[in-house]
Amino acid sequence: MLLGASAAALLGSVVAGGILLWPSATLTEAAEAPTPPPEVRASDTPAAPAPGSTLPLPPEPPRVAEGPEYEACLTLLRTEPEDAIAMAEALEQRGIAVEGARHCMALALLAAGEPERAAPRLERLASSSSAGALARAAIYAQASQAWTMAGEPGRAYAASTLALTLSPEDPALLVDRALAAASLGRYDEALLDLDHALKLEPGRADTLTFRAAALRHLDRQADAMQAIEEALKIAPDTPEALLERGILKQLKGDTAGARRDWQATIASAPDSAAADLARQNLALNEAGPRRR
Repeated sequence: MLLGASAAALLGSVVAGGILLWPSATLTEAAEAPTPPPEVRASDTPAAPAPGSTLPLPPEPPRVAEGPEYEACLTLLRTEPEDAIAMAEALEQRGIAVEGARHCMALALLAAGEPERAAPRLERLASSSSAGALARAAIYAQASQAWTMAGEPGRAYAASTLALTLSPEDPALLVDRALAAASLGRYDEALLDLDHALKLEPGRADTLTFRAAALRHLDRQADAMQAIEEALKIAPDTPEALLERGILKQLKGDTAGARRDWQATIASAPDSAAADLARQNLALNEAGPRRR
C-alpha cells in the first residue's frame, strides 16, 4: 500500500475556515500497489498521538462566552495545557464563565493529547450551549476532529453531521464530514460532500486533492487525475497533491513519473508529513513488484 495526502494531513494538521481540520487517515493514504517485503512495508494508518503529546489548535477557537478569564484560559492552553486544565476547573467551580471554562477544558485536554476525553465534552457543550448557531457548529466540528484523533470515525461523522445541521453551507464542515465518511470507506458520500464544498468555495487545492483521492478509491482514476492536475495548477508545489499524483501515476504503471512526484514532494516541503510519506512510498517503489 502507498501512503498519501490524507495521512500527511493528519500528521501535519490542516486549518480550514478557521476550524482545525484533522483529516482522516484513509481518504488519500493508500493506493493498490505492489506489496513490498515486510521490512519496508509502512503502516496504512498513522497512529494517533500518544497521551501527553501536544496537538495543534485552531488560530481562533469559536467563543461560547465572554470575559477576561475565558480569554486567559484560551491563551494559556496553547503553551501550557495542563495549567489551562487547572484554570478551567477553578473557573467552573467558582461559577465564572462556566460555558467558557468547559470549552477551555475540552480544548486543553485536546492540546494535552487526550482527544478521547475532549470529544464528548465538546459534543455536550455544543448541544447545551446558549451560544449562536455558528459557534455551536464550530464546536461540533471540533468534536468531530477530536473523535477522528481518538480513532472513532463513526462518531466523528455523526458530530460533523450535527455541525452541518447548524451551518449547512459551510465548506470547511463539508470537507470535515467528507473525511470522516472516507475513513469509514464511504467514498461516494465523501465525494458528494467534497463536490458541494467546491461549489461553495471553488478552486481550493486541498479540497481538490481530497476529491482526487475519493475518485481514486471509487476506481475513477481518469477523473482523479483530472482533479489532481487542477489542484496542482492552482498550487503547483502543494506536497499533498504531488504525493497523490505520484500514487495515480504508479497505478498507471508510470513508475518513473511517480518517483519524480514523490521526490518533488520532498523537495517542496522536506520536513513535512507529506515528505515523510513520500520517502516511504519511494521505499515501496524500490521494493519492486509483488512475487506471485
